[in-house]
Amino acid sequence: MATHPTAAGRTVRWRAGAAGAVVLGLVLTGCGGAKVGGSDAGSGGSSGKCGTFNLAVNPWVGYEADAAVVAYVAEEKLGCTVKKKDLKEEIAWQGFGTGEVDAIVENWGHDDLKKKYIEEQKTAVEAGSTGNKGVIGWYVPPWLAKKYPDITKWENLDKYADKFRTSESGGKGQLLDGDPSYVTNDAALVKNLELDFKVVYAGSETALIQAFRQAEAKKQWLLGYFYEPQWFLSEVPLAKVELPPYKAGCDADAEKVACDYPVYDLDKIVSKKFADSGSPAYDLVKNFNWTNDDQNLVAKYIAVDKMTPEAAAEKWVKANPGKVDAWVK
Repeated sequence: MATHPTAAGRTVRWRAGAAGAVVLGLVLTGCGGAKVGGSDAGSGGSSGKCGTFNLAVNPWVGYEADAAVVAYVAEEKLGCTVKKKDLKEEIAWQGFGTGEVDAIVENWGHDDLKKKYIEEQKTAVEAGSTGNKGVIGWYVPPWLAKKYPDITKWENLDKYADKFRTSESGGKGQLLDGDPSYVTNDAALVKNLELDFKVVYAGSETALIQAFRQAEAKKQWLLGYFYEPQWFLSEVPLAKVELPPYKAGCDADAEKVACDYPVYDLDKIVSKKFADSGSPAYDLVKNFNWTNDDQNLVAKYIAVDKMTPEAAAEKWVKANPGKVDAWVK
């Protein structure tokens, strides 16, 4: 959720890349303990045969929904052997050059990574839009926006800073972010907008959602990073804070950002090897396209209804044969 969720990429969640260099071959911090440099390299097939399809899964439920549906269709319609790999965003890109990652199916910007892996190393290529529009920003629970309507203007946040203080925010107001691996502009925004706030990390998308849920239920003060598409907004319609308007180039220098996040046209990135392999899985990824509502529904099946990703994907696929047929034509 995230570049989620920088302007340069879920310069975030901007749903976003892990900070710092990570050496290939080291065990990664993904949920499944996956690593780049392991023994299961091998992408796609040739002459139209699918073979093994290595699919990166980044740590937010919206991406998990994308990956679940793509994997289900690849297995059931194309006969692929899908290997899902739980990887942080930037780590997944490192796998393109080794053949251990074939596809990332929800990329939030990441112009820096595109430059490195697509333009310079030439190990990756773009595979088109997912159809999803990504929005990142700062949000407050609806009760707070209703009682204090001026709080949705960033210029008024300092007036309420003391209300947002927590034991973790060091005497300042707390701005709650999610997974620390999400690359965001939030620390720079707080500094450059001269706000009396401190960024604190909830630790995960799940923890961030629970914090907002509790803040609404118990009428607690909470300002936090969040994003769309996200199924949770149908449960608790968070109110977005208006930051200074985004203008092209206003986020070019990560240290000087003082504007809102752009609206992201979420896209797919695949390895060059995979794109040239002749695998039908590549055509599936390239053709995969759906709406925010589609993603939110599958994400809700997983996060709220506690369905397995496979069961959630099966339910959605069976209810949307026309869309699926367009992907595997």
